[in-house]
Amino acid sequence: MTARMDARFAKLKEEGRPALVTFVMSGDPDYDTSLAILKKLPAAGADVVELGMPFSDPMADGPAIQAAGLRALKAGQTLKKTLQMVATFRETDDDTPIVLMGYYNPIYIYGVDTFLADAKKAGVDGLIIVDLPPEMDDELCIPALSADINFIRLATPTTDDKRLPAVLKNTSGFVYYVSMTGITGGAIASTSKIADAVTRIKNHTDLPVCVGFGVKTAEQAKVIGRDADGVVVGTAIVQAVANTLDKDNRATTDTVEAVATLVGGLAAGVRASRLEAAG
Repeated sequence: MTARMDARFAKLKEEGRPALVTFVMSGDPDYDTSLAILKKLPAAGADVVELGMPFSDPMADGPAIQAAGLRALKAGQTLKKTLQMVATFRETDDDTPIVLMGYYNPIYIYGVDTFLADAKKAGVDGLIIVDLPPEMDDELCIPALSADINFIRLATPTTDDKRLPAVLKNTSGFVYYVSMTGITGGAIASTSKIADAVTRIKNHTDLPVCVGFGVKTAEQAKVIGRDADGVVVGTAIVQAVANTLDKDNRATTDTVEAVATLVGGLAAGVRASRLEAAG
C-alpha cells in the first residue's frame, strides 16, 4: 500500500504542486452520509484522505472533531465499519491514498495483527496514531511497516533537532507537521515560522512534509502550500458537516455538497500556491 502514497506524491512533484490532504471523521453523522462524503473528496480536489477513527476519549482533538467522533459513535460507527468503508471506497477508487487517523486503544482492542491484516485487505495506505510515541514503535509502528502500511508521525513546533531523528526514524509516507501547539482547530502559526520548520524537517528527511492544524481557508492553504509538500485541512471540513445537520444531528440534503464545495475551494487555493510564487 505504501506504493499508492509514494506514487501520489511523485505525481504531485511532477505537477509542481503541493497535496491537499483532507480529514473527515468516519461515520459522521452516519455511515451512508460519511461514505458519500468520502467518495466525493477526490473529485472535489483531495489528493490524500485522512479518515478519523472515532474514539470516546480523543485528547488531541478540538471541540469540532471531538463532536464529530461522538456523533459517529452514537450512530454506531466501529473500527470494523471504518475498514468496511475503506473497502467500499476502493471498489471505485484505487488511486487515492487513505490514512486512518486516531488513537491506539481501538486498534489494541481489535488486535494489532488482525487489524493490520484487515486494514491491508481493505486498502488502507497509512496510519497516524497520535498517542503512540517513537518509544512504543514495537507496539504498532514496526508491525505496520512490515505489513507495508505507512506509519506517519507528527512533528510539532516543540520537536527540536535532538528529538527529530527519533520521530523520523520509522516514519514513512509523509511527515505531518503540526503548525501549532495545542489541540486541533486553533489559530495557525505565522507562515514564516512554518516555512522555517518545513526547511528544518527537510534537513533530516527526504519524505514529503505536510502541514496541518489550523488551516481553515483557501487563502491559508495557498500560503502554506508555497513551502509545504502538502496542506492538511480537518476541522474546517468537519465543521462544514456539522453546520448542515438538523437539530437531531442528522444529515440534510446539503451535507455532502457543503463538504465538496469547501474542498473544491481549498483545492483551488493549494493549486494556486506555487503558480503565484513562481509568478
